[in-house]
Amino acid sequence: MNSPHTANIRAATNQSRASLLRRGLNLEYLTLGWNVVGVIVVVIAALHASSVALAGFGIDSLIEIFASMVVIWQLTESKGHNEKLALRLIGAAFLALAAYVVVQTAYILIAGGRPTPSVLGIVWLAVTVLAMLLLAWGKKVTGRKLDNPVLIAESRVTVIDAYLAGAVLVGVALNALLGWWWADPLSGLVIVYYAITEAVAHWREGSDVAS
Repeated sequence: MNSPHTANIRAATNQSRASLLRRGLNLEYLTLGWNVVGVIVVVIAALHASSVALAGFGIDSLIEIFASMVVIWQLTESKGHNEKLALRLIGAAFLALAAYVVVQTAYILIAGGRPTPSVLGIVWLAVTVLAMLLLAWGKKVTGRKLDNPVLIAESRVTVIDAYLAGAVLVGVALNALLGWWWADPLSGLVIVYYAITEAVAHWREGSDVAS
């Protein structure tokens, strides 16, 4: 028979876990909201500047929205048996991002497109780098405390989002300051290596999760 002390410890543990789950969900909701707004801002900037880098970042924001929805689904699923599928879905999203950036960059370079400077894009990208790094840190810490591989994995998606924002920011800024138009599409390629690496890692993690 369990003692009152043991029962209190279990109740405190359950309460702590519930608090961590709420924190994880709130972080995902913040990421989701940020990227929904970001897609609108970046698409406007990309269309105005004819920027492949900004367009690629807009696609990345869509994938980040997808990844956040996957994690929210996994965290709120009562049985908690969806880790394997969730990790593989995030991995597939990474592959889709890598493929898009490669194809779009090749097309722009071959077609000889000339993006124009975008102040709106530069400002949004700079703020996004900081926001995504803070959100990624929160997800990683919370995921480790929950021992939740999906939340930890999605924290890396958010870090990648910050890296891409930084890379695209450099390309867009070089185009604006020095007129290096080719820096815009090439900056999007920085994310390809990371996207492929993370896609493989997510898929392997999904395979390691017990069915």
